[in-house]
This record gives sequence, structure tokens and C-alpha cells, in this order.
Amino acid sequence: MKIFNTLTNHKEPFVPLAPPRVGIYVCGVTVYDECHLGHARSAIVFDVLRRYLEYRGHNVTYVKNFTDVDDKIINRAAEDGIAWEGIVEKYVQAYSRDMKRLGVVTPDVEPRATEHMPEILEMIRTILEKGFAYQVEGDVYYRVAAFPEYGRLSKRHLDDMQAGARVEVDERKQDPMDFALWKAAKPGEPAWESPWGPGRPGWHIECSAMSVRHLGETFDIHGGGKDLTFPHHENEIAQSCAATGQAFARYWVHNGFVTIDEEKMSKSLGNFFTVREIFDQSNCPEPVTAEAIRYFLLSTHYRGDVNFSNLAVVEAKSALDNVYDLFSRLAEKSGSGSRSGSALGAVLTQFRQAFEEAMDDDLNTPKALAAFQQLRAEANQVLRTGLSGKDRQEVLSMFRQCGASLGLFQLNETEWVFRELEFGPEHCRMRTEQEDTDEWIQDQIRQRTEARARKDFAAADHIREALAAKGILLEDRPDGSTRWKR
Repeated sequence: MKIFNTLTNHKEPFVPLAPPRVGIYVCGVTVYDECHLGHARSAIVFDVLRRYLEYRGHNVTYVKNFTDVDDKIINRAAEDGIAWEGIVEKYVQAYSRDMKRLGVVTPDVEPRATEHMPEILEMIRTILEKGFAYQVEGDVYYRVAAFPEYGRLSKRHLDDMQAGARVEVDERKQDPMDFALWKAAKPGEPAWESPWGPGRPGWHIECSAMSVRHLGETFDIHGGGKDLTFPHHENEIAQSCAATGQAFARYWVHNGFVTIDEEKMSKSLGNFFTVREIFDQSNCPEPVTAEAIRYFLLSTHYRGDVNFSNLAVVEAKSALDNVYDLFSRLAEKSGSGSRSGSALGAVLTQFRQAFEEAMDDDLNTPKALAAFQQLRAEANQVLRTGLSGKDRQEVLSMFRQCGASLGLFQLNETEWVFRELEFGPEHCRMRTEQEDTDEWIQDQIRQRTEARARKDFAAADHIREALAAKGILLEDRPDGSTRWKR
């Protein structure tokens, strides 16, 4: 297995520090608002990384933090007129709700900054003692010039960063690039006691202290969105290496953005969709919507940006429809024997090889999804010759087992909904014609069934053609029932 390492800017063989154990730390959200689709993408990317490592036989310890003390939280609390702790709890619960909806496996550890003050204070004290930091009126700043490798992760040169630094900097800092490890308390803000006076930690030191606490001074993988590469992850490396004297994370993995009209989705730009909105406005049950969102996001390689559109999610749902249609065919009891057992075995072997080659190549999920669709097509072809119950189960098991690495193809075929996935009026076309409702379609199917029963095949064909003209396709099943999909 190879992973692209941002630190070296190369795709490298993944060799765990202490196999089969793998330690992963991913920067989580600052809990002051609902999470949007950009947050969901990062969560799903690292959920897939964790799942696939486990599929490969590794014993993964996955840590993902909450930043639960921050200017944004304090400001939101002031706006809403409630305590900052109330804001934290509200949006931690909202995040957990969204992750459950998306099928993201809960991390092994979800540390909060406020629960790790002893570790944070101890790390700052060590950095100060080693000469990598200095105090100014209750604040503690990291001395960037004392760490020669600063900029290695982001491929930036210190001289260039200093030249481009803003003029409006804290004049108390020795260098414009120096960053806060500890911030002196301000009136009305949450504060903790420290050797340098009451205050709270800077953003960067939280992750260093929590990752070292739960994974050790050196661990395997550190991840997050590519917008965190600088300054957050760059600063984490500087302060962690200064404190421990050891290498920090061995592999740095960063996911790309979700964009709207090729512009990054973000709260500051106001061009974002929250995960809650997408689920609440969908026309499908939560598990169906979750798989459609996952399929859409995984159709682009994790390091690239993915442009969100309703059409793209609908197309993802359609691709999943085809797979679940195969599952329904496999569940049918027709076909008691098979003359294609050897052909089926070759198909399954080729698929697993293609799937693992794709995933081993820096989690190439688009290529892995293409392998699934190829398996679907070939399974349908073999199915026409007749498959035994055992053969059918082997095909289904292959989809389930390998699909679990992506969080896909896990629903029962009867749980899947063969109808169009839709969103609310501000995001997608809504159906305004009464005759386009699910109830109307079911009534048309009932009338067609009655027409066929009385052998009025002209009327039955007319109903089928009229529905097809509206993009509604009918499928007559061996048991006499009729299923429809848009």
C-alpha cells in the first residue's frame, strides 16, 4: 500500500511504525456551528482510510479531536446569549448526529482541548525551557526562528513568509511569524490557571498535546483538510518536535476541498450546504442518502477538489441503483444450477485484485468504484446463464465485504429506494405536477396491472409508454409485481 505524503511530496510505501498497530490523528471541527459538506468529505476520507487499513489487517487507533475553546465559540455564545459550554455541547451533539447519519465509524478517541489542560501546560513549559518560546505579559509565543525546519511541510521558505507577513502584527512578538502557545485571559472569556497567568491555549498546541497523549511522541498518520497544511500543521510539527526532541507524524495526509462553482465551500463565504440540510431535504431515507453522498464524494480522488452539484449526487444515486438492482436479482430464487462456476470464480478473483490495487494506490476510490461497476456488469452477464444460491451469495458477499471499506453496498436490497433523490426548492427542481407524485405513479401501476389481468395489453402498454415519457421506468418482476424508478 502506498500513501501520498505531503511532507515529502511523494507517494510512499506505507510501513507502520509498530505493525500491525497504526496510529492516526485527524484534526476535527471547531464546534460553533453545524458542519457542512466540506467537513463531511474530510470525515468520510479518513473513515475510508481507517476502514481500508483494517481491511488490510491493521489494528488501527483512530483519534479525532474537538476544538472546544476558540474565538469563534466565544463569539457565537455572545451572539446567542448563552454560555460557551452550551454552544460546545450543542454542536458536538450535532456533529455526532451528522456522522452517524453518514455512516462514519466513531473514532476510538474524541479528545477535547479543555479536557487536556495538564498536557497542554506541560508541553508549553517544556518548549519554554528548551528555548523555543518566550513570554510577553501573560502570553507565550513560539519562536519560529529557533526551528530551522519550519516550512518543510508546506514547502514555504521562512524569508518569504516573513516578507509577506501582515503589517498589523503584535509588536510584542520577536518575529511576525511567531505564534501563540498561550493567550492571556481577556474579560469575560473562559480561562485556566497557568504558570504565566490565567488564559487559554492557542489553537495549534491543542492538537500537539492531544496527539502525543493518545498516540505517543511519534505516530503513523496525521490528517486533515489541505487548508490546515499551513499554518496549523506546520506549527504542530514545530512545537511537537521542540517539546519531544523526536519526529512527529511520519505520514501527512490531506484531502481536497468541496467547491461550489469551483469556489471552496466555506462558512466565511456563505456558499455551503450543511449535512443536516442535505438529509432533511432529501426525498430518500437516511441510509440511502448517506450512501449517495459517500458515492458522490468518493467518485473523486481524495486529494483533488470535488465540485458539488445536485446532478452529481443524483448520478451517484443512479449508479447505486444499478448495484442494488443486481442485489434484487441475486435475491430471486430462479436458477437452481450453474454451468458458469469457474467463470464466476475468475470474475470475483479479478475484481478483488482490481479493487485492492486501486485502494493500495493512495486510496484511488474512483478506480475502486469503477471495479465495482465492472463486477456488477459481469455478474449480470453471468446471472443470465443461471447461478446457484451459493454462487449468488458469493457475489453478494464480495460486494458487502469490499464495499464495507468504502461504507457502501451495505443495505438490504429491500431497504433501497428506487426513486430519484431530491433536495429542497432552493437547491433543486421540485415536483409541482400532481401527476408526478409517488402516489400517482403507484395508481398508474395498479391500473396497468388490472389492464394486463383482463388482457387489455394495449391499455397496459399505453400506461407504460406514458410513464416512460416522464422518465419513469417500470420493471416487471418474476413474482408478478412491478417496480418503478425514475
